[in-house]
Amino acid sequence: YFSHPAEIFMTWHGGMSYHGGFIGVLIAMALWARKRGRNLLDVYDFIAPMVPIGYACGRLGNFINAELPGRLADPSLPWAMLWPGVEGPRHPSPLYQMLVDGILVFVIMWLFARKPRPRLAVGALYTLLYGCARFFTEYFRVPDWETHVMGLPITSGQVLSLPMIVAGIIMLGWAYSDANKRAVHA
Repeated sequence: YFSHPAEIFMTWHGGMSYHGGFIGVLIAMALWARKRGRNLLDVYDFIAPMVPIGYACGRLGNFINAELPGRLADPSLPWAMLWPGVEGPRHPSPLYQMLVDGILVFVIMWLFARKPRPRLAVGALYTLLYGCARFFTEYFRVPDWETHVMGLPITSGQVLSLPMIVAGIIMLGWAYSDANKRAVHA
């Protein structure tokens, strides 16, 4: 991108990922919160429980469009699918991600956010849960790229999920620290 910076904005050439969109939404939230005089952490806590529903809808769209085929599946797996232009039965990875990264994370977030929590606890939990869920469901996707760390395969989605997991843990610790307990809100 250094030699052709305009390509950054050419999203029709691919390269879009949830993780990049997540950073973009955080920037938009920060700008909105600053303009409106709102606390960014409160805005994140408010928005976080709703994000998995949008994510689930996006993955349903991926499935309907036959995008993001899964890894090869055992032919005896009852829900293994054939994808257009891809050889062999596959895991329906968009459905796995819709169910785990979307619906399961939404249910946990909804149950957690129903009670007053310290500032940033809800947003932190979303960051942690999404990172963990995505790390898991990546095992069923055909990766954009894959490498090995300590002899174990790791995909680009897993690499990008690790900072979310670490950040979620740190933010949850901070949210529940004594210094932040004064900021409990509904």
